[in-house]
Amino acid sequence: QVQLVESGGGLVQAGGSLRLSCAASGRTFSNSAMGWFRQPPGKEREFVAGISWSGTSTYYADSVKGRFIISRDSAKNTLYLQGNRLKPEDTAVYYCAAYAAGSYYSTRSVAYWGQGTQVTVSS
Repeated sequence: QVQLVESGGGLVQAGGSLRLSCAASGRTFSNSAMGWFRQPPGKEREFVAGISWSGTSTYYADSVKGRFIISRDSAKNTLYLQGNRLKPEDTAVYYCAAYAAGSYYSTRSVAYWGQGTQVTVSS
């Protein structure tokens, strides 16, 4: 069993920045590929970013590439998502995810989800 708890969401103006955190407990965090997904209002949950268990490989959705950075600190069992130059279309509930296997880009690859944190970007 893995417990994931997100924090750091909130209201930010367009062009601003926000850092999300995900505290992990349970299964060994350092051995798990991790990721962030988001669900905009009225839409399906979508991939945002993923990171390998070692932290050496990262993957991004085209919509956030060059603006968002995913990172992890295994000593703190924490996953991060730094969002820069935020846009109103980044408004969504953001979910931390621990992968089981398969593609980083698919929700079907996720074994565990956090409860989500709301990010709202005002124009």
